[in-house]
Amino acid sequence: MTRRVSVIIATYGRPLLLREALASIRALEGPDLTFEILVGDNGTMPETPEIVAEFGGIYTKTTKKGCAPARNLAMQRASGEFIAFLDDDDLWLPEHIRPHIAFLDAHPDYEAVFGQIVSTNALRQPLSGPWPENLPDDGDVFSTMLGGYFPQVGGSVFRGNAVAKYGLMDETLIGDSDWDWQLRVARNGRVGFISTPCVLFLQREPGSFDDLQFKRLRYTRRIFFRHARTLRGLTFRRLYALHTAALWQFYEYFSTHAISRSQAGQQAGALRAILGAFRTLPIFTVKQLFSATPFRSAFVASVLRRPGLKLPTPQQ
Repeated sequence: MTRRVSVIIATYGRPLLLREALASIRALEGPDLTFEILVGDNGTMPETPEIVAEFGGIYTKTTKKGCAPARNLAMQRASGEFIAFLDDDDLWLPEHIRPHIAFLDAHPDYEAVFGQIVSTNALRQPLSGPWPENLPDDGDVFSTMLGGYFPQVGGSVFRGNAVAKYGLMDETLIGDSDWDWQLRVARNGRVGFISTPCVLFLQREPGSFDDLQFKRLRYTRRIFFRHARTLRGLTFRRLYALHTAALWQFYEYFSTHAISRSQAGQQAGALRAILGAFRTLPIFTVKQLFSATPFRSAFVASVLRRPGLKLPTPQQ
């Protein structure tokens, strides 16, 4: 029996990368597996429709900003037995999809299954091992997600009725609308996990996307509280712990680059990163400023505008 998977792709002005992404999808097809490729475009590149047609995809266009409107256009047309996603700058690996379908066949009470992601640089060279290493095996991944696990949507497969059951993505969320949608699924149903690398996930150059992090931070916090309030028996202590874990990636980004920029004499950039850390986790940031840490040294150097100030190396 041939299984049919609807693949949702949002694209914005990256036709060459889109072609590679589409090729990685078609490469997985065989007698047992076929793909309905649905591309939502909110860019302006004239060659995009031609590239989609080259790979037998269905092209739709919107003028609305953000990934959610583009994905929603495609999601509304999905007719496959399963739904999968891929960002236009990422690539599927050959081991994707079939293990997900096998898992869902073996677990009819599960709504979706997540796989592993391999983060890469622009040359598609791995930056680390596959992540996550594991997830709860009882199907309850909701708390894990609230605690800072952001499943890269390209490694996830959902049943074909997911849109009918859980609706479309929230178009008011310019950032993390996919995390919000996956949280909705995980909150109401069981989600499995397979320890199989599925996607090459293109990472931006470290320290190069402050503005994006500031924007995402606002939406991530909003999404967190939207879903955290549904937890039963939620205490303030647990809420604080989950909130800290959910935003830790932002704090780590800003604090790490505050130190590295200060050490490089980029004091204005360091101060901006320190402000980013404070906006992310203010209480934790203040504690760091009152401790003998490289972070405090970066703050002192930035405030005093002393590029030559020697900073201590982190203690092991």
